[in-house]
Amino acid sequence: MPIRLLIIFLCVFSKLTMAIEEPKFSVLEQESSFELRQYESQLIAEVLVEGSRDEASNKGFRLIADFIFGNNEGTQKESQKIAMTAPVTVEPRKIAMTAPVTVDQSDDKSWRVQFVMPKEYTLETLPKPKNNLVKIREIPSKRYAVIVFSGLNNPEKIENNTKQLREWMEAKHLQGIGPPQLARYNPPWTLPPWRRNEILIEVSPN
Repeated sequence: MPIRLLIIFLCVFSKLTMAIEEPKFSVLEQESSFELRQYESQLIAEVLVEGSRDEASNKGFRLIADFIFGNNEGTQKESQKIAMTAPVTVEPRKIAMTAPVTVDQSDDKSWRVQFVMPKEYTLETLPKPKNNLVKIREIPSKRYAVIVFSGLNNPEKIENNTKQLREWMEAKHLQGIGPPQLARYNPPWTLPPWRRNEILIEVSPN
């Protein structure tokens, strides 16, 4: 396939992948690339993995993909395929604060990688993972401050966007109550200009 046609194909395919189910939320406030969102309750599949952020993302993705593609047991004891959703989120299991407002991972390099399950499922109806590394839990409705950005999500870009988000939160008098999460919405072959990334920080509802 000529390189020009290949590029067009990848761009179109990347846009199509964004049509899959995403978590439901309401936008409470929007300013440039910043948003304050109220998310509905979510059912998630999560794994704890170690390594760099990219290593953890890849390992966590494979483990949860294995679960949703059939390594599970449904209510009738048969395996089921679960629809893919977006985004895949990664957050430090524990965080260490540095002055004045930057956040980094802990020394043990432990991360949570999460997929949101389709809304059609409940804790009772979602197939159970056969791999005990994959945990299922329900997250109640939460409020998040968010910054949206495109391109590659290298460490410098993640740190810069996290800093910008915290500065916006401070200006809006929003109190962060959780570690920053990196949300990726596109497959790795998506060209950088069409990639959608987000940093989310849970904030106090008060």
